[in-house]
Amino acid sequence: MGYVSHKLKNSVEGALAGGGDPASSPLYVFGPFLKLVVAAGLLKVTFGASIWMVIFTITFVSLMYRSVMKWITDGSGGSGLSEEEFGSWAVKITAGITFVEYTLTFLVSMAALVTFASDRIPEFNDTTFLLQNRTYLAIVVSVFTAWLVNRGPKTAAKAFGPATASILILLWIMIVTVIVQRGFELPGFNLDAFNGNNIGTTFGGYARILAVMTGVEVFANLVAAYDGPAKARSNKAFESLMIIMVTTGMTMLIVGPAIRDLSDVRNEEVSVFTQTMDALLPSWLSAAGTLAGIAVLLSASASSALGLQNLFVGLKLRHYVPSFLGKINKFGVAGRPVWIEAGIASLAFIVFGTSEETYLALYAAGVFILLSMTGWAATKRLFRFQKKESSFHNIAVLIGTIIASILTTGATFIIFYERFTEGAWTYFLFIPMLFVMFSTFRHLLGAPTEAEAQSAKTLAANVITDADSMLWNQNSEYLINNIVAPIDATNNSIRSAAVAKEIAHKFNAKLHFVTTLSHDKPAFKELDLKDTTGKDYEIKILPPAGSVEAAVHKFADKNKADLIVIATRGKGKTANIVSRSVTSGIMEETDCPVLVIPPKFKNTEGMHAPKTLLVALDGSRPSERALSFAANAARTFEAKIVLLSVPTTHNEVQSFTDYLTTVKEFMEEQGLEVEIIVDGVEPIASIPILAKDCNADMIFMTTRGRSGFEKIIVGSITDQVVRSSEVPVFVVPMIED
Repeated sequence: MGYVSHKLKNSVEGALAGGGDPASSPLYVFGPFLKLVVAAGLLKVTFGASIWMVIFTITFVSLMYRSVMKWITDGSGGSGLSEEEFGSWAVKITAGITFVEYTLTFLVSMAALVTFASDRIPEFNDTTFLLQNRTYLAIVVSVFTAWLVNRGPKTAAKAFGPATASILILLWIMIVTVIVQRGFELPGFNLDAFNGNNIGTTFGGYARILAVMTGVEVFANLVAAYDGPAKARSNKAFESLMIIMVTTGMTMLIVGPAIRDLSDVRNEEVSVFTQTMDALLPSWLSAAGTLAGIAVLLSASASSALGLQNLFVGLKLRHYVPSFLGKINKFGVAGRPVWIEAGIASLAFIVFGTSEETYLALYAAGVFILLSMTGWAATKRLFRFQKKESSFHNIAVLIGTIIASILTTGATFIIFYERFTEGAWTYFLFIPMLFVMFSTFRHLLGAPTEAEAQSAKTLAANVITDADSMLWNQNSEYLINNIVAPIDATNNSIRSAAVAKEIAHKFNAKLHFVTTLSHDKPAFKELDLKDTTGKDYEIKILPPAGSVEAAVHKFADKNKADLIVIATRGKGKTANIVSRSVTSGIMEETDCPVLVIPPKFKNTEGMHAPKTLLVALDGSRPSERALSFAANAARTFEAKIVLLSVPTTHNEVQSFTDYLTTVKEFMEEQGLEVEIIVDGVEPIASIPILAKDCNADMIFMTTRGRSGFEKIIVGSITDQVVRSSEVPVFVVPMIED
């Protein structure tokens, strides 16, 4: 792409973006697990069985999510699948559980963080004014995290981004060190673990370790966060999941026995993982491991806060919560929900303490409700597929999904049975309360308009830890470093060359003029092809073989073009660069923006300082790709943005008004001057006329949309708007799924 994409490019980036929660789980799950089995006197009997059951669950749930990632590519993951298969009630249930889970993630991560800090600074375990110092630490760090997260995802990403990489490195160092020092030892599987009274301890240990699964759903949310077609994105998301879960599984199997043998669970002052690091690693590396653990737990807390922000914006757009709870702050995020989360966490630390064990099983309970709902939704869909087209592959996937559904459902019952009196009962209180709250506000506010519903889907597709992937985010940078300007011997080329020079000068970009003609033609003498220093620009003659558009695309790709500036609708035999068909072909071929100079455009001086930029939107995700480009141009030129939607029916007027108002409010929070227009009856005719009426200096639009714009494809509406327009049209390509 010619622009700077904030999407994830590969599976490693995805693992680092979403893997903080599950990757950090080995740091804190062994303590509660070992306390249980040691107290029961069944360490040798049940240890291996519980771990192998967890590995078995990880395997089948991960494979189940392979299907989810293929089906649901908008980022809503298991929640989206549950809604599609079970209906609206599933949205309210999953939203309620998700709210509880994000808060519990914050609680567990903060509690584990202060435990790790107390491992190295024992004074945190002392008491001051009736509370342990670690409680004060947890509250201070919670408030700091909330403040930092509410300053926007870019700030949070810079602060917490490297943490997951550091913990993955630490875990693999531990794995390799254990193998080198102790040999390759896997936990045994003793069938006596399932005899008589032993089975309760075995399943109890299983329930305590299951927190390793808490972050699996985030990888389904990450599908929409990658660059590329849907199939490639789902593959990358699954590979990211595998990177994290393989690392976690290997840690459980190889480092687990070392933790069992080298740590003393009776030592309340130092966690069992820290004890094991101290026993295996040099002191400096063990201390570095503690810092890595603190960093990744802080990152996991921040991720839960970011997730909560996006959840409430989505719930606001769906009319499940009042608008003030999802109101976007000046940093582009919903700030209030995070303060609610930090407040709940601080109160919990004061009342219930800062031991992660207090919140751990409750934390896993909600996760497995969601996982089991996803499992049965996937099973329902696979049964439908099997009826439609029976195959061995479909049967195998169906069987695996049923196993995963049974495992997650069984784990849910085990967790609730084990910890019902210790807090799991609260789900039967909080979830119905949240369900009623969501239903009440939906009734009071009414169903969302079509545009609001589309906005909610757009947002749901981007619930990840880096909200730069949100289509409405206006902080993404569009850097113009290289411009390609195809020219020929026509008057239109004179104008397009002048525009290209203006933009190159404004952005200090390198400008490449290209042609298929010999530039000793007399007509080229009319082109002013000198830069600001008076030096002539070089004109690159493209190879004559093949199509002109393919040659331009190849050159632009080779030179990493950020923008192609081209005129259209040339005349005469020599006009083989700026003909309409060539311009359309270039827009079809390239994946970087194209600024098309229409034949009616005369005012090249207006490009020196454009004052009004018109953006054509239809409420769809593709059309919104133009927003960030227009926003950055508005900042560069200090211009006003006019958002335009053309309704095709009278019923769409209010929907588009509500939709554009929502976009306008967000962009104004970013310091941009924005107006909205909902007018016209037909995009082809209305866009150029309305652009002229509002004195627009440039039109921004995407090459494909939906609804009234569903024919916005190269050679159709875009092409006709260009021909009718009196100002340049900035065409943003849509990445095909």
